[in-house]
Amino acid sequence: MSNPTDLQYTAEHEWIAADGDIAKVGVTAYAADALGDVVYVDLPAVGSTVTAGESCGELESTKSVSDLYSPVTGEVVEVNEAVDADPSLVNSDPFGEGWLFVVKVSATGEVMDAAAYDALVAS
Repeated sequence: MSNPTDLQYTAEHEWIAADGDIAKVGVTAYAADALGDVVYVDLPAVGSTVTAGESCGELESTKSVSDLYSPVTGEVVEVNEAVDADPSLVNSDPFGEGWLFVVKVSATGEVMDAAAYDALVAS
């Protein structure tokens, strides 16, 4: 599976799409597949602060509950209401309509490019 090359990735299987100091965050197709059918999302609240590498929410699937880790530190400025209403978007379109939240970034945690992430999930 090839991941979009215009994104950055974490070892916890989140992706970020940065545009200046604004970053959109989601989980990768690999994570969505491993989770199974996502039935509930618990996203950080708008106005809250998230910290790179720390849990900021949960994804619940028919198989398990998994922590959602923030790849960046900053203030949450938007959450994806569509995913809140229809969590299956995480499975059907993880890099598009299934994005999770947007952060005004003050610091970025450890991230990798698509080639490094592809190598990580292939091992």
